[in-house]
Amino acid sequence: MSPNRRAAESGVPLRTLCIIAAVCAVIATVLIVTRGGDEEASAAQTPAGIAAPGGYGQSAGAGYGHSSGTGHATGAEDDGAAADAGSVPAGPQPVTEVDKTFLVKVRQAGLWEIPAGRLAQTNASSEAVKRAGLHLLDGHSKLDQLVREDARILGVPLPEEATQEQQDWVKQLEGARGAEFDRLFANVLRASHGKIFATIAEVRAATQNDLIRRHARQANQTVLDHTEVLEDTGLVDGATLADVEKSVAPRQ
Repeated sequence: MSPNRRAAESGVPLRTLCIIAAVCAVIATVLIVTRGGDEEASAAQTPAGIAAPGGYGQSAGAGYGHSSGTGHATGAEDDGAAADAGSVPAGPQPVTEVDKTFLVKVRQAGLWEIPAGRLAQTNASSEAVKRAGLHLLDGHSKLDQLVREDARILGVPLPEEATQEQQDWVKQLEGARGAEFDRLFANVLRASHGKIFATIAEVRAATQNDLIRRHARQANQTVLDHTEVLEDTGLVDGATLADVEKSVAPRQ
């Protein structure tokens, strides 16, 4: 039996079958072309900032711009700096007298607490006090480098000597040994850190300068660490804490 006769007997003309096959081929071609175009468009729309797996989308070495090993905290550790970046006004930011005084106090703290930390290594009898002294040496050495860099950037003059009161504290420590040194060291340093801790909070809350904000954050972390290791000595008196409370209490 011939093909034409079979198609006629089945009720479907051969010409109709050919048309259906051609339409199916056209639809398949259109789907393939469309899918390929969508994939190309998707690849082209991928943001340029998205890095390869394991990356962060920014060039290596991007940071705050300080040359010291510690620098100011950035990235996930920064307290909203990345989120606030778009709202920072263009041009120079104000540096108030409070900001300047803050940098001066940080500098003066290093000028006497670094020598105090060294004395703890030779005059102390308690290992906890020696450990606290090492924390002072490390923390204030790094903070002192940062404060000198920030002051240079902001044009703030810094002192080369601690205050007279701070120099007197160092002289007292130089004349003490053993248990006497341990108790004097723990209480004088704890009182000083408690008072500057409150000052840092005030500066951070009110400053309009990004550099001061980040410096206050670094100083806050350093002072908190020193406060805790001094308390860990077990030698801080209640009278010392009461004196700090009286000093930092809000004025009526």
